[in-house]
Amino acid sequence: MAQQAAEKRIVLITGASGGVGSALCEVLKKDYHLIGLDLTPCESADESYKCDFTSKDSISLALYKIHEKHGSHIACVIHLAAYYDFSGEDNPLYEALNVKGTADFLTELQRFDVDHFIYSSTMLIHRAGVPGEKIIEDTPIEPGWTYPQSKADAEEAIRSHHGKIPYTLLRMAGLYDDHTAVPTLSYQIARIYERQFKSWVYSGDKMAGQAFLHKDDMVSLFTELVKKRHEVPKENVLLAGEDSVMGYQALQNRIGHLIYGEREWNTIEIPEYVAKPGAWLEEKTEPVVPDAFDHGEKPFIKPFMIDLSSDHYDLNLSRVKEQLNWRPQHHIYDALERLIDNLKKDPPGWYKANGITLPDWMQTAKEKEVNANAIREKHEDHYRDAHSNFIWAHFMNIGLAFWLLTAPFLLGYESRAMTISDMGSGLALLVFAGLSLSWRMSQARWAAGIVGFWVLSAPLVFWAPTAGAYLNGTLVGMLIIAFAVCSRPTPGVSLIAAETGPNIPPGWEFNPSSWVQRMPIILLAFVGFFISRYLCAFQLGHIDAVWEPFFAGGGGDPKNGTEEIITSEVSEAWPVPDAGLGAMTYALEILTGLMGSTRRWRTMPWLVMLFGIMIVPLGVVSIFFIIIQPIVIGTWCTLCLIGAAAMLIQIPYSLDELVATAEFLWRRKKQGRPLLRIFFTGDTDTGAWKGDEREFERGPITVFKDMIGGGVTLPWNLALCIPIGVWLMFTRLTLGAEGSMANADHVVGALVLTVVVTATAESGRMVRYALVPLGLALFTTPFLLGAPLVSVVSSLLCGALLIGLSLRKGHIRASYGKWDKFIV
Repeated sequence: MAQQAAEKRIVLITGASGGVGSALCEVLKKDYHLIGLDLTPCESADESYKCDFTSKDSISLALYKIHEKHGSHIACVIHLAAYYDFSGEDNPLYEALNVKGTADFLTELQRFDVDHFIYSSTMLIHRAGVPGEKIIEDTPIEPGWTYPQSKADAEEAIRSHHGKIPYTLLRMAGLYDDHTAVPTLSYQIARIYERQFKSWVYSGDKMAGQAFLHKDDMVSLFTELVKKRHEVPKENVLLAGEDSVMGYQALQNRIGHLIYGEREWNTIEIPEYVAKPGAWLEEKTEPVVPDAFDHGEKPFIKPFMIDLSSDHYDLNLSRVKEQLNWRPQHHIYDALERLIDNLKKDPPGWYKANGITLPDWMQTAKEKEVNANAIREKHEDHYRDAHSNFIWAHFMNIGLAFWLLTAPFLLGYESRAMTISDMGSGLALLVFAGLSLSWRMSQARWAAGIVGFWVLSAPLVFWAPTAGAYLNGTLVGMLIIAFAVCSRPTPGVSLIAAETGPNIPPGWEFNPSSWVQRMPIILLAFVGFFISRYLCAFQLGHIDAVWEPFFAGGGGDPKNGTEEIITSEVSEAWPVPDAGLGAMTYALEILTGLMGSTRRWRTMPWLVMLFGIMIVPLGVVSIFFIIIQPIVIGTWCTLCLIGAAAMLIQIPYSLDELVATAEFLWRRKKQGRPLLRIFFTGDTDTGAWKGDEREFERGPITVFKDMIGGGVTLPWNLALCIPIGVWLMFTRLTLGAEGSMANADHVVGALVLTVVVTATAESGRMVRYALVPLGLALFTTPFLLGAPLVSVVSSLLCGALLIGLSLRKGHIRASYGKWDKFIV
């Protein structure tokens, strides 16, 4: 080795194990003996020594070993070792490594005879220019943030400590090659590739840009400088980059064209006073538990970058061309094609090489062993086709916007507040529906849906004085929501969820999100909707009486039972008509029932949970109001009973989808996926696609059977519990029960029916065990309340029957994956 070193002149490279250092070693070692200094061994160098540049002792020891082995002559020292990050915050390593480490290194080098010392600096130490102005070596030193400031300080340390050693300060542009790029560029490419919102906004001068330098050109530059080290000035400064600069908008257009074939990437310039607080807020509102929503990557764009967004660095290369006869052979415009081709070939590898955290869909594609770019392109084609097929929905909303602007005058609202509300909603809908015509503006569809929700709510908020105003708000609000978010493609679904994964949950025998599973809920919701709207019309004063065939009002009250209840203190305690709230809830049930594909159990978990919340807890609330009617108000409401029954029957039909989604979220969480992100955007899952069955092309009898019996069965023992519950609810009529005993029987009977109906869902069959405590309650209530003998016998018999009938599970026809172990 010593003989070989004697034959070749020595070049010493610090930071030699890094990407730049390794590339230099590979080229220079053909003509020179390469010695690498770094914390980790450099395999590309001829020799490698461990050296910590924050420790003067470590530097001294490494150079001592080199001096002992090779003597005192070194042809060239290339100093690359430095600390660098893009946080914009100060770091002790800037001073310890970049500045003091450089000073100590030069001090220790004084024992050698060094032909030339080359320092890798940055063009960013100069004061930024403006478009049309070139940066030269004599442009004032005015770094804009901590990293270039440390480089400027290191240059001062070189001037102070170089001693007898000649030096060149090589101020280079941002580096890139065919696979990697300086972070500002690589993140810009990633933003556009993912179609992030931030790819369409910019706070600086879109004509401003910064010079780049290809790694191959950088290597040739160092090679020429080493070769001509005796010919350059002993105290030398050089700028190095490409001849011309692409502005930010030009880069946007080029990247967008190479990725998507789009000639222009629309970039909206936002003011600094908006962008800077936005960047600060994004940085400060990282998830408390990063893995719950993402993988913990801090946002790349920091507040300090907003101040630098108009900086322009276009380099004058006259000096480097004259001294070294060097010219860049690459230009970023052409090199972007190779850079993006490599991104498309292997997106996860490209992201990893550039130090960018993989987006969730890309990470999942990697797990699925499918090409992420192919999935992205496939999804975009499907999304655009579906949007084109349903473009009429957004034109319909534009039409409804004009209808809202004119409806108050055509229908005679007799309410200034409602007139203003509808006209304002019409203008907002016109904007958001117009934006929704673009397939890229899926966020606008949610905004249009929010407008629809307000239109649906406004007649209740303002107590619509006319039936026309109430009818218009209800129907138009529902239509707006339907056209905005129930039409295809469903907005907000992760592309990996939309394009991969099964349609039937793992271990299940049927799809809980199929249309036949949802149809019973939707149809029952319509029943509740019509009843609630009818009752609300009475509360709003649009009709004078309500139909009630069975129950009378209180003593001497001309109102019937229904009228008594919907005008009671309980109903009037609400700030809006409570029947109207019920109607709005049923309307949303209908819409959420229609929304999403047959894979929504994993593509839209949030929607399934919302659907379940509107059915299960609100179903329980409905039962509660039925319970209190005879107890608190003293009468019944036939239509309320029918509506409550419709709501109650929805519960077992909704449980399957809730269970499937909960299983899916738990399964993906255990596999390390970000739970909150999956909750809102969906994800893939294990299992194969089993075909998209056209459910309604089968015979009507088959469809009807699937609708009634999908995941729901009624064993004979549970069927026998239903008349027991009904009997208990009406003991005041059948047994003449009075007071507290009648109330107790009524409460238990209503709860029995609730438990039994819920337990008809095979996935919820274990709920039947709630009949046991209800049966035990019947053993005690007649004695505690001093009931007559007939009530005692009735309670004891009903209690015994309920306990006995609850023990049998009944036949379970389907399989529910890992949930089977809970069906006991």
